[in-house]
Amino acid sequence: MAEDIFACGIAGHRKKIAQDNAYTDELAQKFAGEVGVPPRPFETKDEQNERGVFVRQANYFTQKFGTKEGELKAESGRYRIYWAHGCHWSNRPVIVRDILGLEDVISDIATTHSGETNVYGHGFADKPDYKDPVTGAYFLSEFYKNADPNFHGRATTPTLVDVREKKAVNSDYHRLSNYIEVFFYPFQKTDIDLYPKKYRREIDEFNDWLFPHINNGHYRMAFAQSLTGYKEDYEDFYASLDLIEKRLEKNRFLFGDYITDADVRAYVTFVRWETAYYHNLGPQKKRLSEYENIWGYVKELYAIPAFRRYTVTLFHLHKDDQAIGLGLSTNYARIIEPQINYDEEWKSDGSRAKLSRTPDELYLRHPKGEKPEDYYSDISVSRWNSPNKEDRDPTNYYPEYDASVNTVDLTK
Repeated sequence: MAEDIFACGIAGHRKKIAQDNAYTDELAQKFAGEVGVPPRPFETKDEQNERGVFVRQANYFTQKFGTKEGELKAESGRYRIYWAHGCHWSNRPVIVRDILGLEDVISDIATTHSGETNVYGHGFADKPDYKDPVTGAYFLSEFYKNADPNFHGRATTPTLVDVREKKAVNSDYHRLSNYIEVFFYPFQKTDIDLYPKKYRREIDEFNDWLFPHINNGHYRMAFAQSLTGYKEDYEDFYASLDLIEKRLEKNRFLFGDYITDADVRAYVTFVRWETAYYHNLGPQKKRLSEYENIWGYVKELYAIPAFRRYTVTLFHLHKDDQAIGLGLSTNYARIIEPQINYDEEWKSDGSRAKLSRTPDELYLRHPKGEKPEDYYSDISVSRWNSPNKEDRDPTNYYPEYDASVNTVDLTK
C-alpha cells in the first residue's frame, strides 16, 4: 500500500529526524562492508562534459515490459517501486500507480539517505535496523549489484525491483510509468486511460522534449561546473516555461481536456521548483506562481489526492536537497516552512475547468469491452537512454518541435 505521508505531522518529522541522525556514516560504512557495495558516485564529478555541462547518466536497467519472449511480464505482488520524497523522477510511477488503482498490485517504499552524508546513496534510515522490511536490504544499490555485479554507476530512484529475486529490473524513469499504464492494465481497479494508444507517439514526443528542457532543467543548473553551462540551461529553462505557459492558455491540461502521463511528469517538477528549487540556484527570473496558466494548472492537479500525496510533504524535499548539497538555510526549512499552509496557498479556484468540454471529468476512460491485447503496444525507446554521452548532452538536442501547441484531440 502507498505510504500515508498525510499522517505525518511536525512532531512526526522531528521524530524521524532524530532517527535519521542516529544513522551515522560509521554505521553506513559497516553495513556497506557487510553487503559489499561501494560509495555513491557524484554527479558533479562523473557526469560532466568538457565544457562543464551536466550530462546525466543513462538509466541502467531498461528491460522492457511486454508480451514477447524475453520481456518482463506484469504480475501482481512481484514488483516494488523504490522512490524518494525529493526525487521527482520517482514520484511519477507511484502517482500513476495510484491513479490506476494498482496499489495492491505493485508495492512501494520511500528511500532515505544513508549515513549522515548519504555516502552510499539511497538507504532506509527510517526503518527498523535501517533495512527495507520486505527484502532486508540496507541500500538500493544492493539490488543493482544482485542484478549485475559489474554495475558501477549511481543507483537511482525510481527503481522497480523483483522482490522474489531481490534484483533491480527496471530503472528507466523515461518509460517506467508507460509500462505500468499499458502492461498492468489487466490489474487496474479503475477504467482510467493515461496513455491512449492512438496518441502515444505524440505523448512520447512531448515527454522527450520535456525531459531536457523542464524535468532536468533544475539539475542542469545545479550540477553545472561552468558559467557557460549554467547560463545555457537558465535561458533554455525559462524559454521552455514560456512555451508551456502559452500551451496551457487554451488547454486545461497538456493534451487538452484530460490528464495524461505527460501531466504527471510536468507536475512533479513544477511543484518542486516552486517550493524548493528556485531557492537554490542563484538569482532566478520568475517564480512559477508568476505564470498565470502554469500556476492555475499546478493548483488544479495539487487538488487531486494521487498528485498531492507524494508532494505535500515538502519538508522532505528540503531535507533531500540538503543531502546532496543544495539545501536551504536550516532556519527556513526548520522554522518557517512548517508554518506555511500549502493547502490554502495552493487551493484551486476551479477556473481552468472552463477550458474543457467535459469540465467535471479529469480523465479519459477505457471503452467498455476493450481487451488488454487491444491496448498493448511496443513502448518506444527514449533517446535519453543512449549509451552515447554525446546523444544525451542536452546542448546537442535541436528538436523541430513546438511545445506551445497541442495537436491532439483526446475526444476523437
